[in-house]
Amino acid sequence: MYIPKHFDEPRIDVMQTLISDYPLATLIASSASGLNANHIPLHWVEEGGSSYGSLRGHIARSNPLWTDFDPQTEVLAVFQSENAYISPSWYATKQQAGKVVPTWNYAAVHAYGTLRVIDDPIWIRRQLEAMTDEFEAEFPEPWSVADAPADFTERLITQIIGIEVSVTRLQGKWKVSQNQPPENRNSVFEALREAEHPAMANLVTDAVKP
Repeated sequence: MYIPKHFDEPRIDVMQTLISDYPLATLIASSASGLNANHIPLHWVEEGGSSYGSLRGHIARSNPLWTDFDPQTEVLAVFQSENAYISPSWYATKQQAGKVVPTWNYAAVHAYGTLRVIDDPIWIRRQLEAMTDEFEAEFPEPWSVADAPADFTERLITQIIGIEVSVTRLQGKWKVSQNQPPENRNSVFEALREAEHPAMANLVTDAVKP
């Protein structure tokens, strides 16, 4: 990923927070027919054989990913949080010289690693329970895997395959107006709030490095 210095986000904890907050990944792997991309929620866990942790999830047994990938080649999981169009009319400096152009703000993490397939119903159940518990935690009455009939759950488990990516490296890119002068960052922040993009507005202010 091309990352200009001012957009680089090297902090591991910040990248892992984005992964946890926006777990739907685009998982890209090399297959016999070329690149294969799947959109899969992946659950980040600290445990595993990597200092960066692991990404765990599951796919349908009918998905060719688990039988058609090169185990010697890295896979790439792409995570993206908020994104927003930035109008040149939002820049305070527009009135001074008019030398402004549109752009797009976003934050993304690329997680590289090795893919492992787990065809083990006990592991798959534990992964389903861990992922469900995390995603349901914000609800007043969280649903759990145990709430479904046991025979129904067991049947569904036979139709999916567990996957785990042992993360070997992370790249973070926060393109959120850091290259603009303070007056433009402030005006973009206000415009994003008015346009009902509060999360991106917060990223604009949070990403300014001392």
